[in-house]
Amino acid sequence: MSVAAVVVAAGQGVRFGGPKQFAILNDDTVAAHSVHAARSVAQRVVLVVPVNYDGNGEGADVVVVGGSTRAQSVRAGLAKCEDVDVVVVHDAARPMASAALFSAVVDAVMNGADGAVPGLAISDTVKRVTVEGATTVVTETVPRAELVTVQTPQAFRCDVLVRAHANGADATDDAALVEASGGRVVVVPGEPQNVKITQVGDLSNLASTVRS
Repeated sequence: MSVAAVVVAAGQGVRFGGPKQFAILNDDTVAAHSVHAARSVAQRVVLVVPVNYDGNGEGADVVVVGGSTRAQSVRAGLAKCEDVDVVVVHDAARPMASAALFSAVVDAVMNGADGAVPGLAISDTVKRVTVEGATTVVTETVPRAELVTVQTPQAFRCDVLVRAHANGADATDDAALVEASGGRVVVVPGEPQNVKITQVGDLSNLASTVRS
């Protein structure tokens, strides 16, 4: 089966203080690390960038300008994937995802799932809350055995992902759109080291991890 990857790197990195996906991590950009990892499963890698991007493509086959939301950016990349069976969507700000993790989500789709996401079990107790004026009040303790935190890369049957995006809806990840359209999404074990760079300290922590 043919596989394409969309590496989403169109954000402005407001919390980071700039486009974190193009910061340097161990002699290469964060986005380049993510493109390289996606290349382990994909014959075609599409990098989605902000409108002011002036880089060298970070090793991708195609570079396309994204939109104002994550979903719009994914759709811009999806339009450049051509005729493939499986599409992998990965956030450029997760440069530590392993080739094995990419293979795991792709294999799950090839084995019959509409989509596959990496998930990590939650060890902390989780509370649902509501805000009452200046006070935050607990309304429920949520059974954590039913919850996982979800990462990228996420893999999908191409036709399923295209259909999920067809109405132009927005979501925090593509799996949510596929779920909403009736698709069956399975969970594979995630990787604790597959962190998303958000703050400046995240980048230095990753660099230290790689050096050690």
